[in-house]
Amino acid sequence: MADKVSFGYEEIDASEKTGRVGHVFSNVARNYDMMNDAMSGGLHRLWKDKFVRKINPRNGEDILDMAGGTGDIAFRMEPSGANITVSDINQDMLDVGIERAMERGLDGLVWSRQNAEELSFPDMHFDAYSIAFGIRNVTDIPKALREAHRVLRYGGRFFCLEFSTMEWPGMAKIYDQYSHKIVPKLGKLLADDEDSYRYLIESIRRFPDMPTFQNMIKDAGFTQTKVTPILGGLVAIHSGWKV
Repeated sequence: MADKVSFGYEEIDASEKTGRVGHVFSNVARNYDMMNDAMSGGLHRLWKDKFVRKINPRNGEDILDMAGGTGDIAFRMEPSGANITVSDINQDMLDVGIERAMERGLDGLVWSRQNAEELSFPDMHFDAYSIAFGIRNVTDIPKALREAHRVLRYGGRFFCLEFSTMEWPGMAKIYDQYSHKIVPKLGKLLADDEDSYRYLIESIRRFPDMPTFQNMIKDAGFTQTKVTPILGGLVAIHSGWKV
């Protein structure tokens, strides 16, 4: 891994990123879902529904939902009867998810604080690995992808939902203006936190485009990789198999 990594548009020492990202998500944990609604006009709910349909969780499967924090993906998968472990590096995000699960009367989920780059789970432990809007915040993305590959059983599947690069020229300019000028102001208005939401937008801009990230997934050992753009690449679902 390089000595310097991006933190939004800022270049920082790699050793600093995990702590600084952790601070951002501790700040936004309580307002995270409300802000997702505000930033996406509620569309993130439809994207997550589509993502879970792609994962197609099945009864009895073991699934790791990484960066699962507030439980949005896990709650959608829970009715399938799969055994779901929700993991996140940030305990504040997990605490919000645990509270939400209790409110829903869901006691079958496992909650585990984990660093995506250094999972404590044994080799070949899960049938599926999901990560939604979390991979871009990892310090060493290739290492996290290799860990995802390691903990999957043969025949296991990897799914990632992440913001990407808008490929519709006209819409790209509109979205760029909206995200850089409006979203931080929404963060200030709704959560009294402009800086954290400015980082979240900048981190999207620094994330690799769809072909580059697909190649990173291949390099981690996955085969049959695929990318499904949504809204011209505003977000994308990446997938791959361990065979």
